[in-house]
Amino acid sequence: QVQLVESGGGLVRPGGSLRLSCAASGFTFSRSIMKWYCQAPGKERQLVAVITTTGGIRNYADSVKGRFTISRDNAKNTVYLQMNSLKPEDTAVYYCNAVELVTSKEYWGQGTQVIVSS
Repeated sequence: QVQLVESGGGLVRPGGSLRLSCAASGFTFSRSIMKWYCQAPGKERQLVAVITTTGGIRNYADSVKGRFTISRDNAKNTVYLQMNSLKPEDTAVYYCNAVELVTSKEYWGQGTQVIVSS
């Protein structure tokens, strides 16, 4: 059974930080490209960050470059999103996504809410 379980969301003041985690199971995590997406109320889901299987390549949306960092621990089957200098416009539900290279299957987590507000 495939599972992607996000955690670490919450309410934070502007300028603050959060670290999201996504624990994976049921598929070959180490051979999967991992991504974080966000979806704000009334808006489409948007790609935030991508990391390749070994972490050698990381890409970010322009809106988060220099503030967010994606990383992964293949030994723990976990991907992270360190979010610094948070802004109110970062408020959204953040979703973990996996693309398993061997099967081309795609998996989604249930999302974790991030609210940036004073």
